[in-house]
Amino acid sequence: MAVSEKPDPAEPLGDAGAEGSFISHLLELRNRLLYSVITIGVIFLSLVPFSNRVYTLVAEPLTSQLPKGASMIATEVSSPFLTPIKLTLAVAIVLAIPFLLYQLWAFVAPGLYRHERRLILPLLVSSTGLFYTGMAFAYFVVFPFVFKFFVHTVPAGVTMMTDIKAYLDFVFSMFFAFGVAFELPVAVVLLAWMGVLNPDTLAKKRPYIILVVFIVAAFLTPPDVFSQTLLAVPMWLLFEIGLFFARRVIRAKNARSMATAQIAADRAVSARPKGADFDGPARRAPAGKASRAGRQGTRQRKR
Repeated sequence: MAVSEKPDPAEPLGDAGAEGSFISHLLELRNRLLYSVITIGVIFLSLVPFSNRVYTLVAEPLTSQLPKGASMIATEVSSPFLTPIKLTLAVAIVLAIPFLLYQLWAFVAPGLYRHERRLILPLLVSSTGLFYTGMAFAYFVVFPFVFKFFVHTVPAGVTMMTDIKAYLDFVFSMFFAFGVAFELPVAVVLLAWMGVLNPDTLAKKRPYIILVVFIVAAFLTPPDVFSQTLLAVPMWLLFEIGLFFARRVIRAKNARSMATAQIAADRAVSARPKGADFDGPARRAPAGKASRAGRQGTRQRKR
């Protein structure tokens, strides 16, 4: 009689466990995204009643430089309403960046090692601060200088009347450019930690990196040398800061690798049986005695 084989329950359980883990990760990601969207929506709805004031505050670096009697204009019918609303939504996203990064950290952190968490968490915090610092630098330092230069270079007989939508696009591009440019130290540290870049090699190629920094600043800023220089010089200084911290991270990483290797070697030595180094000679000793006894017996027979 044939014996019926029972299916092994290990495989179905393993597949079900993997599928359940994947679904749980998707649910966790959905919840994190939902929390982020709700947070942005709450901040946006809170700022909508003050959207015109928000736009006035953002436009202040330009309006303060305009001649008497000059003002900004709206060339489209819906611009006076949609432009402040669009700016308010962007401000809500910027204000929610710390919470968004926290949601990202909460989703990724359980899958990281302890030493990885010690590195990534400070980088997330510093990247947020650097992004805000870049935007503040653009607003308080770059905008007044650049707008003053533009207003005073207007040809005779020309009145400068900037469209509010065009100004918003310009401000968005500048905020984004300076915010991303100020992330340079974080990028240098991450690439050095991943082994993509070597801090000593970067230090040797410093003149070429400075040239690349000025080229990137020329692409990210309006076509004038002043705003290009105001972006390139901080980027260069931030590169030096990132290089300094990258060297410290690499030294700590190498020290941790050496310590791990030393611990593994010590464990291998402690796991070796006692007297293992002397087993070979101890086993060979009887063979040597037997050979000497054989030679002595041969000599006696010859006599």
